[in-house]
Amino acid sequence: MSETTVPLTIAEHAARATPDAVARQVRGLSDRAIAWLFISPTILLLLAINIFPLVWTVRLSFTNFRANRPNAKILGVGIDNYVSVLTDPDVWAAMQSTAHFLFWTILLQTALGFALAWLVDRRFKSHGFWTTVILVPMMLSPAVVGNFWTFLYQPQIGLWNYAVQFLTGIPAASFSMIGSVKLARWAIVVVDTWMWTPYVMLICLAGLRSIPGYIYEAAEVDRASPWRQFWTITVPMALPFIMLAVLFRGIENFKMFDMVNLLTNGGPGSTTEVASITLKREAFEKWRTGYSSAFAIILFVTVFGLANIYVKALNRVKSR
Repeated sequence: MSETTVPLTIAEHAARATPDAVARQVRGLSDRAIAWLFISPTILLLLAINIFPLVWTVRLSFTNFRANRPNAKILGVGIDNYVSVLTDPDVWAAMQSTAHFLFWTILLQTALGFALAWLVDRRFKSHGFWTTVILVPMMLSPAVVGNFWTFLYQPQIGLWNYAVQFLTGIPAASFSMIGSVKLARWAIVVVDTWMWTPYVMLICLAGLRSIPGYIYEAAEVDRASPWRQFWTITVPMALPFIMLAVLFRGIENFKMFDMVNLLTNGGPGSTTEVASITLKREAFEKWRTGYSSAFAIILFVTVFGLANIYVKALNRVKSR
């Protein structure tokens, strides 16, 4: 009577292949246990990096702690910090500036990114070269981009101002994008759109190239015009990718800091002071650590809640 061959697990193979096979069998490690053994250090590290600071920030948000007075007595203030944040007119002004940047940057980046993706997907002559050129801005460091555009916006020597002078006749020395109350917000919108439109283009391009070609062939057999194919096939099937790009850019732009800090630092006045700049001032200039911790938690909950609602909408679109 032949013996039935039982497949060996990965752990058993490893145990038989090594000199200390007996010791390993005694330990009785399963495949799942070995997997957890390998990934547990990474999980613990991620928890230490992400969870602990969040819990500590929540704790500080209920106190009057100031980082510049570490030896002072820490007193609990309940929800006073949260009430102060939600009733602070400066905070609401910063949130309005943030909403302005969110709306216009996402609108422009989505429209331009999808348009560029559609053009690149045509696979015209030398499309590979032009795709690489388009992707250059998003490969640069925000610090490099901020300093580069600060130079372009300079009233005396900035190329942007001379271009405006050429087109409108306004003297370059009297025109300043980042020094004007009316134009400073748009200066940042222009820079962020220039830098991150290629990112949206890549995501939209992936969506366009995931559409099967036979759908367009069937539409041509039915004598559907290119315009009808675009609105009934291209846009609906690429919509989940477009929404995904909007989600990523929305989360990033809600936290916008480096570009604003480099170009205007919230000025002139507080015209371009977004939520992240206000948070920096409260935490590292006024040293209101408890207050700024409450502000940070409110921002976190806002982004997390809006992202969850948006993801549910995205899942409904994908399931159609």
